[in-house]
Amino acid sequence: MTAVPTIGVLALQGDVREHARALEGAGARTLPVRRAEELESVSALVVPGGESTTMWRLARSFELLEPLRKRIEAGMPAYGSCAGMIMLADRIRDGAAGQETIGGIDMTVRRNAFGRQVDSFEARVPLDGIGEFDAVFIRAPWVESVGAGVEVLGRAESGPNIGRIVAVRQGRLVATAFHPELTGDHRVHHYFADLVRRAMEEE
Repeated sequence: MTAVPTIGVLALQGDVREHARALEGAGARTLPVRRAEELESVSALVVPGGESTTMWRLARSFELLEPLRKRIEAGMPAYGSCAGMIMLADRIRDGAAGQETIGGIDMTVRRNAFGRQVDSFEARVPLDGIGEFDAVFIRAPWVESVGAGVEVLGRAESGPNIGRIVAVRQGRLVATAFHPELTGDHRVHHYFADLVRRAMEEE
């Protein structure tokens, strides 16, 4: 019988309900996570899109930043979209003064790299292990560089920023610059839920 993972969605700010719906469509249970004790109840975590500086400040206020870092370091699977990608990056460019991340993925991410809200756009992005995906970019970051242990899953294939890295994976951590939760296509969430199931089997 296939395990049903309980995947938390960091519910400080951002597209929480949209991610929960997509994860449930991928066969997972979901739980909003705002406190350290809720974090202990989940097998994995989604860090949603939103505003990375607000998310960082709220995580600090809710005393969640260090528990999040410890769970990631201990091998908890996590997926970050847009602002969530920034939160899972080890290094950030164009961040607010003193801005911190959870970290975990050996990459440098540039905040708001694709422009402001008015510069939002959709583009087809081929993703390794998933296929062509209609990606929604909203004040999106991009990945400037990755370490040797990071697998590039997707790059922008059109527009002035062609070749920019927009999807990555490092072990049990996945991040995208775009918002798959805002489409009816749940393949990215299926990909992550399958990763979580495999991680559960290994433990």
